[in-house]
Amino acid sequence: MRNIDLHKLADEARFNRFHGLVLFWCALIIIFDGYDLAVAGIALPSIMKEMGVSPTNAGFMVSSALFGMMFGAIFLGTIADKIGRRRAIVICIALFSIFTAAAGLTHEPISFSVMRFLAGLGIGGVMPNVVAQMTEYSPRKIRSTMVTLMFSGYAVGGMLAALLGKGLIEAYGWSSVFLAAGLPVLLIPAILKSMPESMPFLIKANRLDELQRLASRLDPSYRPESGDSFALPREDKAASAPIGRLFQEGRGFSTVMFWIAFFMCLFMVYALSSWLTRLMASAGYSLGSALTFVLVLNFGAMIGAVGGGWLADRFHIKYVLVGMYALAAVSITLLGYRAPTEVLFLLVGLAGASTIGTQIVTYAYVGQFYPMAVRATGIGWASGVGRSGAILAPIVIGSLVGLALPLQQNFMAIAIPAVIAAIAVALINHGRSTGAQRADASGAIRESSMVGSKAAVPAK
Repeated sequence: MRNIDLHKLADEARFNRFHGLVLFWCALIIIFDGYDLAVAGIALPSIMKEMGVSPTNAGFMVSSALFGMMFGAIFLGTIADKIGRRRAIVICIALFSIFTAAAGLTHEPISFSVMRFLAGLGIGGVMPNVVAQMTEYSPRKIRSTMVTLMFSGYAVGGMLAALLGKGLIEAYGWSSVFLAAGLPVLLIPAILKSMPESMPFLIKANRLDELQRLASRLDPSYRPESGDSFALPREDKAASAPIGRLFQEGRGFSTVMFWIAFFMCLFMVYALSSWLTRLMASAGYSLGSALTFVLVLNFGAMIGAVGGGWLADRFHIKYVLVGMYALAAVSITLLGYRAPTEVLFLLVGLAGASTIGTQIVTYAYVGQFYPMAVRATGIGWASGVGRSGAILAPIVIGSLVGLALPLQQNFMAIAIPAVIAAIAVALINHGRSTGAQRADASGAIRESSMVGSKAAVPAK
């Protein structure tokens, strides 16, 4: 009887068609997710005009999706470790596709806000699940690169919304960009058929045939044999109380540090998204169209995400993140000082790279920190707590803008969270991460979750 270590198989695998398939589906889902998140901002002027709402009420309408994302990240991230990640991803796609399309059929603020809240559950819930999925099946040597490459789909989705939004709205009205967001629901059957399930869930469910197929796709040289058993390290076994596992085995302090980093980074992302154009205009700069700004910010985010992931695979991801947060503090602070337009756009690109891009690399780090069995839970709670920063940012910075402070002080207020996030990441105990513990225990005896031994179904 052979004992197949699935984690080792995934870690040491060479990139092949299977990895490309997982990357394709996860990236495509993130692109749709990014489109759904950005579409409300693109259509907001038309919505305000048609519904006759004030800017204050419009802000609450948009923020309803952020509240949904907070709850979705926590609860749909946690439930994935219990019902299976593939099923949880499909539920999230159905939520954000159906209810974003439904928002396009509304005609007054309350029903629009309700639909956006329900869509936000799916938008927020899908993030921890696809990050966990990509982390689980990526070869160790390129894991950070693959996760950040996948997550850069958010920037692609945002740019897609910006590029398509104007034409669709002018030709068919604001409802059209929301109705278009319902198309991903048509892909659910294909996702259920071709996307793999999480390994701990398959072992817990004793699904031997699927595990054998999965092992042969991870490593084409693997040939199933009768009596094969599949194991994961003890820490990667599916747990009955996944939330509590975030604070066990010395991970409690680092879990809180991740939450602080997520809160601070999302605060910066949404502070810039909400107020950068207004602050620059008040300083007398001519930024051109809002479309150009969106493209520059998101292009910088893509470079920051992919570049940060590449660096994280070659150097220590923790210290790469500290450096990226430091860059955020410097670039955002410099936006408060007058500069030529070319320099301004360079700084905006750097701000996108070191805020949105850094957030994506932080997702990659938290995904690698926790064991497989609670990975989606750990990512979901960090993302959910961080969403409170996204909700507070427009309010806090808006209050500061109302005080008519000098431009430099406004940007310093946005940059301060970067310093706090850098300190929080620096304090994370990397020695308690799953990867570090596995390396330290490479020769130790593993307590396995066995499938195929004794009562298990023999290989066919």
